[in-house]
Amino acid sequence: MITLQTISKSNWEECAYLKPKPEQERFMAANLYSIAEAQFLEGFVTKAIYNDDVMIGFTMYGPDPEDGNYWIYRFMIDERFQGQGHGYKAMLLVIDEIRKSNNRTEVIMLGYNPDNEEARALYTKSGFREVGPAPWGEILAKYSFE
Repeated sequence: MITLQTISKSNWEECAYLKPKPEQERFMAANLYSIAEAQFLEGFVTKAIYNDDVMIGFTMYGPDPEDGNYWIYRFMIDERFQGQGHGYKAMLLVIDEIRKSNNRTEVIMLGYNPDNEEARALYTKSGFREVGPAPWGEILAKYSFE
Protein backbone atom coordinates (compact mmCIF):
# COMPACT_ATOMS: atom_id res chain seq x y z
CA MET A 1 0.00 0.00 0.00
CA ILE A 2 1.34 3.43 -0.97
CA THR A 3 1.33 6.09 1.76
CA LEU A 4 2.80 9.53 2.39
CA GLN A 5 4.65 10.18 5.64
CA THR A 6 6.13 13.43 6.91
CA ILE A 7 9.88 13.85 6.62
CA SER A 8 11.20 13.87 10.19
CA LYS A 9 14.42 13.47 12.12
CA SER A 10 13.87 9.70 12.03
CA ASN A 11 13.66 9.34 8.22
CA TRP A 12 15.32 12.33 6.53
CA GLU A 13 18.66 10.60 6.06
CA GLU A 14 17.06 7.60 4.36
CA CYS A 15 15.23 10.01 2.08
CA ALA A 16 18.47 11.81 1.22
CA TYR A 17 19.86 8.56 -0.23
CA LEU A 18 16.98 7.99 -2.64
CA LYS A 19 17.86 8.82 -6.22
CA PRO A 20 16.35 8.68 -9.68
CA LYS A 21 17.81 6.75 -12.57
CA PRO A 22 21.19 8.22 -13.64
CA GLU A 23 19.68 9.65 -16.85
CA GLN A 24 17.02 11.45 -14.78
CA GLU A 25 19.37 13.15 -12.31
CA ARG A 26 19.67 16.26 -14.50
CA PHE A 27 15.92 16.81 -14.20
CA MET A 28 15.68 17.38 -10.45
CA ALA A 29 17.36 18.67 -7.33
CA ALA A 30 18.68 16.18 -4.79
CA ASN A 31 16.29 15.26 -1.98
CA LEU A 32 18.73 16.60 0.60
CA TYR A 33 18.66 20.01 -1.08
CA SER A 34 14.85 19.93 -1.17
CA ILE A 35 14.57 19.00 2.51
CA ALA A 36 16.82 21.95 3.37
CA GLU A 37 15.00 24.32 0.98
CA ALA A 38 11.61 23.48 2.51
CA GLN A 39 12.80 24.90 5.83
CA PHE A 40 12.64 28.35 4.23
CA LEU A 41 9.41 28.01 2.23
CA GLU A 42 6.46 28.92 4.41
CA GLY A 43 3.65 26.38 4.22
CA PHE A 44 5.60 23.81 2.23
CA VAL A 45 5.33 20.15 3.11
CA THR A 46 7.90 17.40 2.59
CA LYS A 47 6.72 13.80 2.49
CA ALA A 48 8.35 10.44 2.02
CA ILE A 49 6.53 8.03 -0.25
CA TYR A 50 6.28 4.53 1.19
CA ASN A 51 5.26 1.19 -0.24
CA ASP A 52 4.20 -0.59 2.94
CA ASP A 53 7.25 -0.09 5.21
CA VAL A 54 9.76 0.70 2.45
CA MET A 55 10.59 4.31 1.54
CA ILE A 56 10.44 4.56 -2.24
CA GLY A 57 10.19 8.27 -3.03
CA PHE A 58 9.90 11.90 -2.02
CA THR A 59 7.63 14.88 -2.68
CA MET A 60 7.55 18.54 -1.68
CA TYR A 61 4.60 20.86 -2.22
CA GLY A 62 2.97 24.01 -0.94
CA PRO A 63 1.61 27.45 -1.77
CA ASP A 64 3.90 29.47 -4.00
CA PRO A 65 4.51 32.95 -2.57
CA GLU A 66 4.54 34.58 -6.02
CA ASP A 67 1.23 33.39 -7.49
CA GLY A 68 -0.54 31.92 -4.45
CA ASN A 69 -1.23 28.59 -6.17
CA TYR A 70 -0.25 25.24 -4.77
CA TRP A 71 2.81 23.90 -6.53
CA ILE A 72 4.38 20.47 -6.47
CA TYR A 73 8.04 21.49 -6.44
CA ARG A 74 9.47 17.98 -6.20
CA PHE A 75 8.23 14.48 -6.95
CA MET A 76 10.48 11.48 -7.37
CA ILE A 77 10.48 7.70 -7.12
CA ASP A 78 13.78 5.95 -6.41
CA GLU A 79 15.30 4.19 -9.40
CA ARG A 80 14.75 0.76 -7.81
CA PHE A 81 10.98 1.26 -7.65
CA GLN A 82 10.16 2.98 -10.93
CA GLY A 83 7.92 1.38 -13.53
CA GLN A 84 5.71 -0.39 -10.97
CA GLY A 85 2.80 2.08 -10.80
CA HIS A 86 3.92 3.61 -7.49
CA GLY A 87 4.39 7.11 -8.90
CA TYR A 88 0.81 7.33 -10.16
CA LYS A 89 -0.65 6.11 -6.86
CA ALA A 90 1.57 8.50 -4.89
CA MET A 91 0.67 11.46 -7.11
CA LEU A 92 -3.04 10.80 -6.52
CA LEU A 93 -2.33 10.85 -2.77
CA VAL A 94 -0.51 14.18 -3.07
CA ILE A 95 -3.42 15.65 -5.04
CA ASP A 96 -5.85 14.38 -2.39
CA GLU A 97 -3.78 15.87 0.47
CA ILE A 98 -3.78 19.25 -1.29
CA ARG A 99 -7.52 18.92 -1.96
CA LYS A 100 -8.11 18.45 1.78
CA SER A 101 -5.86 21.38 2.76
CA ASN A 102 -7.56 24.26 4.57
CA ASN A 103 -5.97 26.88 2.35
CA ARG A 104 -5.85 25.11 -0.98
CA THR A 105 -6.32 26.87 -4.29
CA GLU A 106 -8.46 25.73 -7.22
CA VAL A 107 -5.41 24.48 -9.12
CA ILE A 108 -2.12 22.71 -8.55
CA MET A 109 0.82 23.72 -10.72
CA LEU A 110 4.08 21.95 -11.51
CA GLY A 111 6.92 22.26 -13.94
CA TYR A 112 9.10 19.68 -15.61
CA ASN A 113 11.93 19.49 -18.11
CA PRO A 114 10.60 19.14 -21.68
CA ASP A 115 12.96 16.19 -22.21
CA ASN A 116 11.51 14.26 -19.26
CA GLU A 117 8.99 12.08 -21.09
CA GLU A 118 8.41 9.82 -18.08
CA ALA A 119 7.34 12.82 -15.98
CA ARG A 120 5.09 14.09 -18.78
CA ALA A 121 3.34 10.71 -19.02
CA LEU A 122 2.86 10.44 -15.25
CA TYR A 123 1.51 13.97 -14.86
CA THR A 124 -0.85 13.60 -17.83
CA LYS A 125 -2.18 10.29 -16.50
CA SER A 126 -2.70 11.97 -13.10
CA GLY A 127 -4.89 14.71 -14.59
CA PHE A 128 -2.44 17.54 -15.23
CA ARG A 129 -2.74 19.48 -18.48
CA GLU A 130 0.14 21.33 -20.09
CA VAL A 131 -0.31 25.11 -20.17
CA GLY A 132 2.90 26.07 -21.96
CA PRO A 133 6.55 26.84 -21.35
CA ALA A 134 7.79 28.65 -18.26
CA PRO A 135 10.26 31.54 -18.56
CA TRP A 136 12.90 29.30 -16.92
CA GLY A 137 12.52 26.59 -19.62
CA GLU A 138 10.31 23.97 -17.99
CA ILE A 139 6.90 22.89 -19.26
CA LEU A 140 4.14 24.07 -16.90
CA ALA A 141 1.18 21.84 -16.17
CA LYS A 142 -1.99 22.50 -14.21
CA TYR A 143 -4.41 20.26 -12.31
CA SER A 144 -7.86 21.79 -11.76
CA PHE A 145 -10.15 20.74 -8.92
CA GLU A 146 -13.23 22.02 -10.76
